[in-house]
Amino acid sequence: MAVSRPITQESLKRPRQRLCSLRLLLSILLLPFVHASQAADTPDIGSRRELFVDRFLVSDLKNTTLKLHEPQWMPPVAPPRPNGHYATVLKADDKFQFYYRGDTIPGNTWKKGLEQYHAGEVTLYAESRDAIHWTLPSLGLFAHDTFPQGNIVLMNEFLVNHNFTPFIDTKPGVPPAEKYKALGGISYQPHQLAVREKRGPGGLKAFASPDGIHWKKLRDEPIVPEEWGKYFDSQNYAFWSESEHAYICYFRRFIKGCRGIARTTSTDFIHWTPFVEIDVNLPGEHLYTSCTQPYFRAPHIYIATPTRFMDKRGAATDILFMSTRGADVFHREFTESFIRPGIGKEGWADRANYAAIGIHQTGDAEMSLFLTGGRRYALRLDGFVSVHAPLAGGEFVTKPFTFTGSKLEINYSTSAAGQMRVEIQNAGGNAIPGFTLDDCEPIWGDHIARTVGWKSAPDLAAFTGKPVRLRFEMSDADLFSIRFIPAQ
Repeated sequence: MAVSRPITQESLKRPRQRLCSLRLLLSILLLPFVHASQAADTPDIGSRRELFVDRFLVSDLKNTTLKLHEPQWMPPVAPPRPNGHYATVLKADDKFQFYYRGDTIPGNTWKKGLEQYHAGEVTLYAESRDAIHWTLPSLGLFAHDTFPQGNIVLMNEFLVNHNFTPFIDTKPGVPPAEKYKALGGISYQPHQLAVREKRGPGGLKAFASPDGIHWKKLRDEPIVPEEWGKYFDSQNYAFWSESEHAYICYFRRFIKGCRGIARTTSTDFIHWTPFVEIDVNLPGEHLYTSCTQPYFRAPHIYIATPTRFMDKRGAATDILFMSTRGADVFHREFTESFIRPGIGKEGWADRANYAAIGIHQTGDAEMSLFLTGGRRYALRLDGFVSVHAPLAGGEFVTKPFTFTGSKLEINYSTSAAGQMRVEIQNAGGNAIPGFTLDDCEPIWGDHIARTVGWKSAPDLAAFTGKPVRLRFEMSDADLFSIRFIPAQ
Protein backbone atom coordinates (compact mmCIF):
# COMPACT_ATOMS: atom_id res chain seq x y z
CA MET A 1 0.00 0.00 0.00
CA ALA A 2 1.48 3.35 -1.01
CA VAL A 3 2.15 5.83 1.69
CA SER A 4 1.12 9.36 0.85
CA ARG A 5 3.31 12.25 1.90
CA PRO A 6 2.11 15.77 2.39
CA ILE A 7 3.03 18.32 -0.25
CA THR A 8 5.41 20.93 1.14
CA GLN A 9 7.39 23.89 -0.25
CA GLU A 10 10.57 21.80 0.15
CA SER A 11 9.21 18.96 -1.92
CA LEU A 12 8.22 21.35 -4.69
CA LYS A 13 11.81 22.66 -4.91
CA ARG A 14 13.42 19.23 -5.43
CA PRO A 15 12.44 18.70 -9.12
CA ARG A 16 13.57 22.23 -9.99
CA GLN A 17 16.88 21.66 -8.21
CA ARG A 18 17.39 18.43 -10.14
CA LEU A 19 16.57 20.25 -13.41
CA CYS A 20 19.01 23.06 -12.58
CA SER A 21 21.68 20.50 -11.72
CA LEU A 22 21.08 18.70 -15.02
CA ARG A 23 21.32 21.99 -16.95
CA LEU A 24 24.55 22.84 -15.15
CA LEU A 25 26.01 19.43 -15.98
CA LEU A 26 25.02 19.77 -19.64
CA SER A 27 26.48 23.27 -19.83
CA ILE A 28 29.78 22.00 -18.42
CA LEU A 29 29.85 19.08 -20.86
CA LEU A 30 28.96 21.30 -23.83
CA LEU A 31 31.24 24.22 -22.91
CA PRO A 32 34.23 23.07 -25.04
CA PHE A 33 31.93 22.68 -28.07
CA VAL A 34 30.39 26.13 -27.53
CA HIS A 35 33.84 27.72 -27.29
CA ALA A 36 34.99 25.81 -30.38
CA SER A 37 31.95 27.04 -32.32
CA GLN A 38 32.52 30.64 -31.19
CA ALA A 39 36.22 30.40 -32.09
CA ALA A 40 35.32 29.15 -35.57
CA ASP A 41 32.83 31.98 -36.09
CA THR A 42 34.95 34.71 -34.48
CA PRO A 43 38.21 35.30 -36.36
CA ASP A 44 41.20 36.76 -34.54
CA ILE A 45 42.56 39.61 -36.66
CA GLY A 46 45.31 40.46 -34.16
CA SER A 47 46.95 43.70 -35.26
CA ARG A 48 46.66 42.94 -38.96
CA ARG A 49 45.34 45.53 -41.37
CA GLU A 50 41.98 44.45 -42.77
CA LEU A 51 40.61 45.66 -46.10
CA PHE A 52 37.03 45.35 -47.31
CA VAL A 53 37.82 43.58 -50.57
CA ASP A 54 35.65 40.63 -49.49
CA ARG A 55 32.98 39.75 -46.92
CA PHE A 56 35.43 38.51 -44.27
CA LEU A 57 34.38 41.16 -41.70
CA VAL A 58 31.22 42.46 -43.37
CA SER A 59 27.95 41.72 -41.56
CA ASP A 60 25.31 44.43 -42.07
CA LEU A 61 25.29 47.10 -44.78
CA LYS A 62 22.42 49.53 -44.20
CA ASN A 63 22.29 52.12 -47.00
CA THR A 64 26.00 51.46 -47.51
CA THR A 65 27.71 49.45 -50.25
CA LEU A 66 31.05 47.94 -51.15
CA LYS A 67 32.49 50.25 -53.81
CA LEU A 68 35.23 49.35 -56.30
CA HIS A 69 37.47 52.37 -56.91
CA GLU A 70 38.90 53.25 -60.30
CA PRO A 71 42.69 53.54 -60.65
CA GLN A 72 43.78 56.86 -62.10
CA TRP A 73 45.86 56.93 -65.27
CA MET A 74 49.26 58.55 -64.69
CA PRO A 75 52.02 59.66 -67.09
CA PRO A 76 53.91 56.63 -68.44
CA VAL A 77 57.07 55.51 -66.71
CA ALA A 78 60.26 56.62 -68.43
CA PRO A 79 61.88 54.32 -69.63
CA PRO A 80 61.21 51.37 -70.10
CA ARG A 81 58.03 51.11 -72.09
CA PRO A 82 58.05 47.38 -72.69
CA ASN A 83 55.72 45.94 -75.29
CA GLY A 84 56.32 42.38 -74.12
CA HIS A 85 53.65 40.88 -71.91
CA TYR A 86 54.08 39.41 -68.43
CA ALA A 87 56.11 42.15 -66.75
CA THR A 88 57.10 42.04 -63.07
CA VAL A 89 57.97 44.93 -60.75
CA LEU A 90 59.71 44.04 -57.46
CA LYS A 91 60.60 46.23 -54.47
CA ALA A 92 64.04 45.46 -53.06
CA ASP A 93 65.56 47.13 -50.01
CA ASP A 94 67.00 50.08 -51.93
CA LYS A 95 65.42 50.03 -55.38
CA PHE A 96 62.62 48.83 -57.64
CA GLN A 97 63.40 46.16 -60.23
CA PHE A 98 61.50 45.81 -63.50
CA TYR A 99 61.56 42.57 -65.55
CA TYR A 100 59.98 42.36 -68.98
CA ARG A 101 60.22 40.38 -72.19
CA GLY A 102 62.19 41.34 -75.24
CA ASP A 103 62.99 39.67 -78.56
CA THR A 104 66.25 39.61 -80.46
CA ILE A 105 64.24 39.30 -83.67
CA PRO A 106 62.29 42.57 -84.04
CA GLY A 107 58.74 42.05 -85.23
CA ASN A 108 58.75 38.38 -84.35
CA THR A 109 55.30 36.86 -83.71
CA TRP A 110 53.75 33.48 -82.92
CA LYS A 111 52.73 33.28 -86.59
CA LYS A 112 56.38 32.59 -87.46
CA GLY A 113 56.17 29.20 -85.79
CA LEU A 114 56.83 28.03 -82.22
CA GLU A 115 60.59 27.56 -82.48
CA GLN A 116 61.45 30.87 -84.13
CA TYR A 117 58.98 32.75 -81.92
CA HIS A 118 60.51 31.56 -78.65
CA ALA A 119 64.15 31.10 -79.65
CA GLY A 120 64.79 34.86 -79.78
CA GLU A 121 63.14 35.81 -76.51
CA VAL A 122 65.15 37.36 -73.67
CA THR A 123 64.39 38.77 -70.24
CA LEU A 124 65.23 42.47 -69.87
CA TYR A 125 65.83 44.45 -66.70
CA ALA A 126 65.50 48.04 -65.45
CA GLU A 127 66.05 49.78 -62.09
CA SER A 128 64.49 52.75 -60.33
CA ARG A 129 64.52 54.55 -56.98
CA ASP A 130 60.89 55.70 -57.22
CA ALA A 131 59.26 53.18 -59.64
CA ILE A 132 58.57 56.05 -62.05
CA HIS A 133 61.96 57.06 -63.50
CA TRP A 134 63.90 54.01 -64.68
CA THR A 135 67.40 53.31 -65.95
CA LEU A 136 68.58 50.48 -68.19
CA PRO A 137 71.86 49.32 -66.61
CA SER A 138 74.71 47.85 -68.63
CA LEU A 139 75.07 44.50 -66.86
CA GLY A 140 77.65 42.86 -69.11
CA LEU A 141 75.97 39.45 -68.82
CA PHE A 142 74.68 38.95 -72.37
CA ALA A 143 75.37 40.92 -75.52
CA HIS A 144 73.10 41.42 -78.50
CA ASP A 145 72.85 44.24 -81.03
CA THR A 146 69.10 44.56 -80.56
CA PHE A 147 69.67 45.66 -76.94
CA PRO A 148 72.78 47.84 -76.95
CA GLN A 149 72.08 49.01 -73.38
CA GLY A 150 73.21 45.58 -72.16
CA ASN A 151 70.26 45.09 -69.80
CA ILE A 152 69.62 41.41 -70.55
CA VAL A 153 69.47 39.21 -67.42
CA LEU A 154 68.47 35.92 -69.09
CA MET A 155 69.07 34.61 -72.60
CA ASN A 156 69.10 31.31 -74.49
CA GLU A 157 66.52 29.68 -72.24
CA PHE A 158 63.99 28.29 -74.70
CA LEU A 159 60.37 28.85 -73.59
CA VAL A 160 61.48 30.19 -70.18
CA ASN A 161 62.02 33.77 -71.35
CA HIS A 162 58.49 33.90 -72.72
CA ASN A 163 57.13 34.46 -69.20
CA PHE A 164 60.06 34.54 -66.78
CA THR A 165 58.49 35.78 -63.52
CA PRO A 166 60.67 36.42 -60.44
CA PHE A 167 59.82 37.13 -56.80
CA ILE A 168 61.74 37.98 -53.63
CA ASP A 169 61.63 34.96 -51.34
CA THR A 170 60.61 36.02 -47.82
CA LYS A 171 60.63 32.53 -46.33
CA PRO A 172 62.58 32.62 -43.03
CA GLY A 173 66.03 31.08 -43.34
CA VAL A 174 66.22 31.10 -47.13
CA PRO A 175 69.91 30.94 -48.29
CA PRO A 176 71.29 34.30 -49.51
CA ALA A 177 72.10 32.74 -52.88
CA GLU A 178 68.38 32.02 -53.33
CA LYS A 179 66.94 35.31 -52.07
CA TYR A 180 65.24 35.68 -55.47
CA LYS A 181 63.39 32.86 -57.19
CA ALA A 182 61.56 32.64 -60.49
CA LEU A 183 59.44 30.40 -62.68
CA GLY A 184 59.28 30.36 -66.44
CA GLY A 185 58.21 28.12 -69.29
CA ILE A 186 55.27 26.85 -71.29
CA SER A 187 54.13 23.44 -72.49
CA TYR A 188 53.61 22.11 -76.00
CA GLN A 189 50.36 21.70 -77.85
CA PRO A 190 49.72 18.40 -79.67
CA HIS A 191 50.82 19.75 -83.06
CA GLN A 192 54.17 20.93 -81.62
CA LEU A 193 55.60 17.58 -80.54
CA ALA A 194 58.36 17.67 -83.17
CA VAL A 195 59.79 20.78 -81.48
CA ARG A 196 59.48 19.04 -78.11
CA GLU A 197 61.56 16.13 -79.42
CA LYS A 198 64.26 18.59 -80.44
CA ARG A 199 64.14 21.04 -77.50
CA GLY A 200 63.06 18.88 -74.58
CA PRO A 201 59.97 18.91 -72.37
CA GLY A 202 58.06 22.01 -71.39
CA GLY A 203 56.61 22.93 -68.02
CA LEU A 204 57.70 25.47 -65.42
CA LYS A 205 61.39 25.61 -64.62
CA ALA A 206 62.84 27.10 -61.43
CA PHE A 207 65.63 29.68 -61.12
CA ALA A 208 67.34 31.38 -58.19
CA SER A 209 69.49 34.50 -57.72
CA PRO A 210 71.19 36.39 -54.89
CA ASP A 211 70.42 39.82 -56.39
CA GLY A 212 67.75 39.44 -59.05
CA ILE A 213 70.35 39.90 -61.80
CA HIS A 214 72.56 36.81 -61.81
CA TRP A 215 70.33 33.78 -62.29
CA LYS A 216 70.99 30.05 -62.16
CA LYS A 217 68.73 27.13 -62.86
CA LEU A 218 67.78 25.13 -59.76
CA ARG A 219 67.11 21.98 -61.80
CA ASP A 220 67.33 21.06 -65.46
CA GLU A 221 63.92 19.40 -65.44
CA PRO A 222 60.69 21.32 -64.83
CA ILE A 223 59.47 21.46 -61.23
CA VAL A 224 55.84 21.89 -62.37
CA PRO A 225 55.13 19.28 -65.08
CA GLU A 226 53.99 20.39 -68.50
CA GLU A 227 50.81 18.30 -68.48
CA TRP A 228 49.43 20.48 -65.65
CA GLY A 229 49.42 23.66 -67.65
CA LYS A 230 47.50 23.63 -70.93
CA TYR A 231 49.67 25.45 -71.77
CA PHE A 232 51.33 27.78 -69.25
CA ASP A 233 51.45 30.49 -71.94
CA SER A 234 50.59 33.15 -69.39
CA GLN A 235 52.25 34.70 -66.36
CA ASN A 236 52.60 31.96 -63.75
CA TYR A 237 53.55 33.51 -60.43
CA ALA A 238 54.80 31.99 -57.19
CA PHE A 239 55.51 33.56 -53.79
CA TRP A 240 56.10 32.62 -50.18
CA SER A 241 52.96 32.99 -48.07
CA GLU A 242 53.57 33.72 -44.40
CA SER A 243 49.91 33.12 -43.59
CA GLU A 244 49.81 29.71 -45.29
CA HIS A 245 53.44 28.80 -44.47
CA ALA A 246 54.02 27.56 -48.00
CA TYR A 247 55.02 28.61 -51.49
CA ILE A 248 51.92 29.33 -53.55
CA CYS A 249 51.79 29.19 -57.33
CA TYR A 250 48.86 30.39 -59.44
CA PHE A 251 49.13 29.28 -63.06
CA ARG A 252 47.06 29.26 -66.23
CA ARG A 253 45.04 26.23 -67.25
CA PHE A 254 42.14 25.69 -69.64
CA ILE A 255 39.01 24.97 -67.58
CA LYS A 256 35.74 24.05 -69.31
CA GLY A 257 37.18 25.26 -72.60
CA CYS A 258 38.21 28.71 -71.27
CA ARG A 259 41.43 30.13 -69.95
CA GLY A 260 41.28 29.88 -66.16
CA ILE A 261 43.30 29.66 -62.95
CA ALA A 262 44.78 26.70 -61.08
CA ARG A 263 46.78 26.61 -57.86
CA THR A 264 49.46 24.43 -56.29
CA THR A 265 51.57 24.71 -53.12
CA SER A 266 55.02 23.63 -51.95
CA THR A 267 57.14 23.76 -48.83
CA ASP A 268 60.50 23.62 -50.64
CA PHE A 269 59.78 25.20 -54.05
CA ILE A 270 60.73 21.91 -55.75
CA HIS A 271 57.95 19.47 -54.91
CA TRP A 272 54.40 20.70 -55.49
CA THR A 273 51.00 19.42 -54.40
CA PRO A 274 48.48 18.23 -57.02
CA PHE A 275 46.92 21.27 -58.60
CA VAL A 276 43.37 22.45 -57.95
CA GLU A 277 41.30 24.29 -60.55
CA ILE A 278 39.57 27.39 -59.15
CA ASP A 279 36.02 28.05 -60.30
CA VAL A 280 35.96 31.85 -60.68
CA ASN A 281 35.24 32.51 -64.38
CA LEU A 282 31.88 33.83 -65.49
CA PRO A 283 30.24 31.58 -68.14
CA GLY A 284 32.34 31.69 -71.30
CA GLU A 285 34.85 34.13 -69.79
CA HIS A 286 38.60 33.86 -70.42
CA LEU A 287 41.03 34.95 -67.68
CA TYR A 288 44.31 35.18 -69.55
CA THR A 289 46.44 35.91 -66.47
CA SER A 290 45.68 35.88 -62.76
CA CYS A 291 48.36 38.28 -61.40
CA THR A 292 47.69 37.05 -57.84
CA GLN A 293 50.06 38.46 -55.22
CA PRO A 294 50.18 39.28 -51.49
CA TYR A 295 49.16 42.87 -50.81
CA PHE A 296 52.21 44.56 -49.33
CA ARG A 297 50.31 46.29 -46.47
CA ALA A 298 48.26 43.20 -45.59
CA PRO A 299 50.10 40.14 -46.97
CA HIS A 300 47.52 37.66 -45.67
CA ILE A 301 45.24 39.08 -48.39
CA TYR A 302 46.20 38.26 -51.98
CA ILE A 303 45.15 40.80 -54.60
CA ALA A 304 44.49 39.56 -58.13
CA THR A 305 44.35 41.76 -61.24
CA PRO A 306 43.61 39.22 -63.97
CA THR A 307 43.31 40.00 -67.64
CA ARG A 308 39.87 39.32 -69.11
CA PHE A 309 40.33 38.25 -72.73
CA MET A 310 37.55 39.04 -75.21
CA ASP A 311 38.44 36.72 -78.07
CA LYS A 312 35.43 37.75 -80.19
CA ARG A 313 36.12 41.49 -79.86
CA GLY A 314 39.45 41.66 -81.59
CA ALA A 315 41.18 40.02 -78.59
CA ALA A 316 40.64 43.19 -76.53
CA THR A 317 41.52 42.88 -72.84
CA ASP A 318 40.35 44.39 -69.55
CA ILE A 319 41.93 44.28 -66.11
CA LEU A 320 39.65 42.86 -63.38
CA PHE A 321 39.84 42.89 -59.59
CA MET A 322 39.58 39.87 -57.30
CA SER A 323 41.01 38.79 -53.96
CA THR A 324 41.66 35.66 -51.93
CA ARG A 325 42.91 34.77 -48.47
CA GLY A 326 44.37 31.50 -49.70
CA ALA A 327 42.91 28.04 -50.21
CA ASP A 328 41.07 27.24 -53.42
CA VAL A 329 38.69 30.17 -53.74
CA PHE A 330 38.66 33.72 -55.08
CA HIS A 331 36.35 36.44 -53.81
CA ARG A 332 34.87 38.30 -56.72
CA GLU A 333 32.61 41.02 -55.41
CA PHE A 334 32.78 42.91 -58.71
CA THR A 335 32.38 41.63 -62.25
CA GLU A 336 32.85 44.97 -64.01
CA SER A 337 36.30 45.98 -65.22
CA PHE A 338 38.85 47.49 -62.85
CA ILE A 339 40.87 49.12 -65.68
CA ARG A 340 39.29 49.58 -69.12
CA PRO A 341 41.23 49.56 -72.41
CA GLY A 342 41.04 53.38 -72.59
CA ILE A 343 40.54 55.97 -75.30
CA GLY A 344 42.20 55.39 -78.67
CA LYS A 345 43.39 52.36 -80.57
CA GLU A 346 46.37 51.51 -78.38
CA GLY A 347 44.41 49.96 -75.55
CA TRP A 348 42.00 48.14 -77.88
CA ALA A 349 44.68 46.34 -79.88
CA ASP A 350 45.10 42.57 -79.72
CA ARG A 351 46.02 41.60 -76.13
CA ALA A 352 47.04 45.17 -75.35
CA ASN A 353 46.33 45.26 -71.61
CA TYR A 354 48.12 43.05 -69.14
CA ALA A 355 48.72 44.09 -65.55
CA ALA A 356 52.25 43.55 -64.29
CA ILE A 357 52.95 41.62 -61.12
CA GLY A 358 53.76 44.20 -58.45
CA ILE A 359 51.65 46.78 -56.61
CA HIS A 360 53.90 49.21 -54.74
CA GLN A 361 53.83 52.41 -52.72
CA THR A 362 55.02 55.34 -54.83
CA GLY A 363 54.07 58.28 -52.62
CA ASP A 364 53.02 59.15 -49.09
CA ALA A 365 49.43 58.15 -49.80
CA GLU A 366 49.78 56.54 -53.23
CA MET A 367 50.42 53.11 -54.67
CA SER A 368 50.95 52.22 -58.32
CA LEU A 369 49.98 49.42 -60.70
CA PHE A 370 51.80 48.91 -63.99
CA LEU A 371 50.46 47.76 -67.37
CA THR A 372 51.81 46.72 -70.73
CA GLY A 373 53.61 49.52 -72.53
CA GLY A 374 54.89 51.18 -69.36
CA ARG A 375 51.49 52.54 -68.40
CA ARG A 376 51.05 53.40 -64.73
CA TYR A 377 47.87 53.71 -62.70
CA ALA A 378 47.60 55.06 -59.16
CA LEU A 379 45.30 54.46 -56.18
CA ARG A 380 45.37 55.64 -52.58
CA LEU A 381 46.95 53.16 -50.20
CA ASP A 382 44.44 50.37 -49.45
CA GLY A 383 42.19 52.07 -52.00
CA PHE A 384 40.90 49.11 -54.00
CA VAL A 385 37.50 48.88 -52.30
CA SER A 386 35.68 50.91 -49.66
CA VAL A 387 32.55 50.68 -47.59
CA HIS A 388 30.73 53.67 -49.08
CA ALA A 389 27.88 55.74 -47.66
CA PRO A 390 25.90 58.49 -49.48
CA LEU A 391 25.26 61.91 -48.00
CA ALA A 392 21.89 60.72 -46.71
CA GLY A 393 23.82 58.45 -44.37
CA GLY A 394 24.11 54.75 -43.64
CA GLU A 395 25.57 52.18 -41.28
CA PHE A 396 28.06 49.36 -41.51
CA VAL A 397 28.42 46.69 -38.81
CA THR A 398 31.20 44.10 -38.74
CA LYS A 399 30.96 40.47 -37.82
CA PRO A 400 32.25 39.56 -34.34
CA PHE A 401 36.05 39.29 -34.14
CA THR A 402 38.88 39.47 -31.63
CA PHE A 403 41.93 41.71 -31.87
CA THR A 404 45.17 42.70 -30.19
CA GLY A 405 45.94 46.35 -29.56
CA SER A 406 45.11 49.52 -27.69
CA LYS A 407 43.92 51.89 -30.46
CA LEU A 408 41.79 51.67 -33.59
CA GLU A 409 43.31 53.13 -36.77
CA ILE A 410 41.20 53.77 -39.87
CA ASN A 411 41.95 54.67 -43.49
CA TYR A 412 39.01 56.79 -44.61
CA SER A 413 37.78 59.74 -46.63
CA THR A 414 34.75 62.03 -46.29
CA SER A 415 33.44 65.00 -48.19
CA ALA A 416 33.46 68.43 -46.53
CA ALA A 417 29.86 67.78 -45.50
CA GLY A 418 30.28 64.12 -44.57
CA GLN A 419 31.43 62.45 -41.38
CA MET A 420 31.84 59.16 -39.58
CA ARG A 421 31.41 57.84 -36.03
CA VAL A 422 32.39 54.46 -34.62
CA GLU A 423 30.81 52.34 -31.89
CA ILE A 424 32.26 49.27 -30.20
CA GLN A 425 29.73 46.54 -29.45
CA ASN A 426 29.91 43.20 -27.72
CA ALA A 427 29.48 40.03 -29.79
CA GLY A 428 25.71 40.23 -29.29
CA GLY A 429 25.49 43.66 -30.89
CA ASN A 430 25.01 45.75 -27.74
CA ALA A 431 26.94 49.02 -27.44
CA ILE A 432 29.66 49.01 -24.78
CA PRO A 433 29.29 51.95 -22.35
CA GLY A 434 31.89 54.61 -23.04
CA PHE A 435 32.30 53.46 -26.66
CA THR A 436 28.90 54.32 -28.12
CA LEU A 437 28.29 56.49 -31.17
CA ASP A 438 27.53 59.43 -28.89
CA ASP A 439 30.87 58.91 -27.11
CA CYS A 440 32.84 58.92 -30.40
CA GLU A 441 34.45 62.13 -31.54
CA PRO A 442 33.00 62.94 -35.01
CA ILE A 443 35.45 62.13 -37.80
CA TRP A 444 35.75 64.01 -41.06
CA GLY A 445 38.61 64.60 -43.47
CA ASP A 446 40.86 62.30 -45.47
CA HIS A 447 43.59 60.27 -43.76
CA ILE A 448 45.51 57.10 -44.52
CA ALA A 449 45.97 56.52 -40.79
CA ARG A 450 43.78 58.21 -38.17
CA THR A 451 43.19 57.01 -34.62
CA VAL A 452 39.55 56.88 -33.52
CA GLY A 453 38.84 58.64 -30.21
CA TRP A 454 36.11 58.26 -27.62
CA LYS A 455 35.43 60.91 -24.98
CA SER A 456 36.00 58.96 -21.79
CA ALA A 457 38.09 55.89 -22.61
CA PRO A 458 40.26 55.97 -25.74
CA ASP A 459 42.38 52.95 -24.74
CA LEU A 460 41.07 49.62 -26.05
CA ALA A 461 43.57 47.29 -24.37
CA ALA A 462 40.88 45.96 -22.00
CA PHE A 463 39.06 44.43 -25.00
CA THR A 464 42.07 42.51 -26.35
CA GLY A 465 41.09 38.93 -27.03
CA LYS A 466 37.37 39.54 -26.38
CA PRO A 467 34.78 39.20 -29.18
CA VAL A 468 33.58 42.61 -30.36
CA ARG A 469 31.82 44.22 -33.30
CA LEU A 470 32.39 47.64 -34.85
CA ARG A 471 29.47 49.80 -35.93
CA PHE A 472 30.18 52.69 -38.30
CA GLU A 473 27.69 55.50 -38.81
CA MET A 474 28.70 57.16 -42.09
CA SER A 475 27.64 60.05 -44.31
CA ASP A 476 29.22 60.80 -47.71
CA ALA A 477 32.20 58.76 -46.59
CA ASP A 478 34.45 55.86 -47.60
CA LEU A 479 36.14 53.41 -45.23
CA PHE A 480 39.08 51.60 -46.83
CA SER A 481 40.73 49.65 -44.00
CA ILE A 482 41.01 49.22 -40.24
CA ARG A 483 43.86 48.16 -37.99
CA PHE A 484 44.32 47.87 -34.24
CA ILE A 485 47.62 49.35 -33.11
CA PRO A 486 49.55 47.31 -30.55
CA ALA A 487 50.28 48.97 -27.20
CA GLN A 488 53.70 50.54 -27.09
